[in-house]
Amino acid sequence: MATGRQIDSDNLSDEIFDVLCSMCRNEGRNTEGEKYCVDCHDYFCVSCVKVHSKVPLCAGHKVLDKSQVKSGTSKALPRAPAERCDRHSHKHIDMYCQNHDNVGCSTCMAVDHRLCKDTFYIPEFIQNNTYQVESRDIQTKLKEIGKTLEKQADRFKQDKQRLLKRKVEILADIRKFRQEINDHLDKLEKSSIDEIESKVKCLEDKIEDSLKQLQANKSRIRSANNKLTSTNTNYSEVFVYVKMGEDAANVATKYMEHAKIKSTVGNIEFQPDRTILTQLEQKKTIGTLSEKPTKTADNLFQIKGNQSYDVKVNSDENVCYIKSACCMEDDTIILADYNNMKLKRLHSYNYTVTDYCDLPGNPWHVCMINNTQVAVTVPYKQEVHFISLERNMKTTNKINTDFPCYGLAYANNNLYISDRSTSVYMYTLSGRKLNQFSKDQSGHKLFSYMYSLAVSKDANRIYVADSNNGLIVLDNNGLVITTFNDGQLKGAKCCYLTEAGSLLVSGYDSNNVLQFTCDGELIGEVTKAGSEKMGIISVCCNQQMTKMCISRYTDDNIEVFDI
Repeated sequence: MATGRQIDSDNLSDEIFDVLCSMCRNEGRNTEGEKYCVDCHDYFCVSCVKVHSKVPLCAGHKVLDKSQVKSGTSKALPRAPAERCDRHSHKHIDMYCQNHDNVGCSTCMAVDHRLCKDTFYIPEFIQNNTYQVESRDIQTKLKEIGKTLEKQADRFKQDKQRLLKRKVEILADIRKFRQEINDHLDKLEKSSIDEIESKVKCLEDKIEDSLKQLQANKSRIRSANNKLTSTNTNYSEVFVYVKMGEDAANVATKYMEHAKIKSTVGNIEFQPDRTILTQLEQKKTIGTLSEKPTKTADNLFQIKGNQSYDVKVNSDENVCYIKSACCMEDDTIILADYNNMKLKRLHSYNYTVTDYCDLPGNPWHVCMINNTQVAVTVPYKQEVHFISLERNMKTTNKINTDFPCYGLAYANNNLYISDRSTSVYMYTLSGRKLNQFSKDQSGHKLFSYMYSLAVSKDANRIYVADSNNGLIVLDNNGLVITTFNDGQLKGAKCCYLTEAGSLLVSGYDSNNVLQFTCDGELIGEVTKAGSEKMGIISVCCNQQMTKMCISRYTDDNIEVFDI
């Protein structure tokens, strides 16, 4: 029978009801609870708590005397955390070490904090110290860290994609080099075969000459012998035949002696160059594999050297004027040649022009749409042309604007197009206008002399190179995030977003290239001002960020920098 003070049900208040033994209450008895289980959040009388403790699932529950529990309703009573310890899974994390500001189970405290003076049972600590648990700041911090971790996870995914892509490229390079080795071995084999054929032909000719001489001697011997064996009573004629026979015999004898000494042809042999095999046997691979430090958006590019390449083609009537450039995923480069009204495709290794297409007007800004397509603005035609890169370059489609279109970028299936001085517009690929950005938050005009655009992959950042106002960074609502316009960047012409997310901006008057973070913070100067060559117009970077290509005002050459 349960023991404990019986309570008159007629005088039972809500507060008293909350501290009744839960097991007795379920059986219709109103028995005061003398014990409290912090795990079950229930009171038990002395008898029922023994039953509770015998239940296997309740083993290890924290049971307190009622005097240890804060008075009030059960909702106000202290509750031990339900979180279980990672190290001691049968224990709850219900202890706090104030010395180390660390929580754990009772076993953790006994093992790791046995020398600490200030260890507390968490409900008691909170009750006795009026400790306020403020989770909002921690939630904010956790969210920020979570976003950072998510960004890092995205970087890892990008690194993996870049790694797998690079693997395919390297495997292709290996096969290409193997083919070069095969081609060279084929040439060596052919040279050896040609040498043998030539040698054998020469010896065959010698043998043929010797056979001809031998046949001539045989004919003379046979003729002389036939004449001597014929019946002839003319002794004078016989005398002549004898002398002719002697002469034929002497000539044949000398020939045989000479042929014997000369021995006509010796045995020919082939001695392979074993050093080739020796060198191959010493090689474990047909090349070396190295790992270069990964360039991230915050690492300033370091220039190691550069080389110029001629991009003029035979049909060009004017000096080249490369207004813009973009790099495809296969590292081929597309150039917009303003003066010659062409788009040109450059080889990814030797930077020679492999293909081009003519345009109906002067092209301005070219950008990549996908692996096999680019788009380019033709300002004075008020058109954006879509160019297929499959096989031969050709225009497949175009959209019309109601303004001269200059800057161009592509993100999230939309085009971003700028006019000269007033607005940046957002268009669908089919040519429907979606939005227009012209003024800042204060209603002031944003732009003055726009030259080019770039947009982040997620379309959250719009970058504008304005020759008068420098670099302007907007969010996807057209609000200004930041601007950069000081002496380091004069006459901003091109802004180009790299694969890692950093921004390259060229300055025509400052004659340099600056590198920025995705939020428009200056990282540093990539190419220094002071070159004897004229100002920089366009800049682009390959996918691996190992090469940077720039063009200058009216120049048949582009410059490719190792970075």
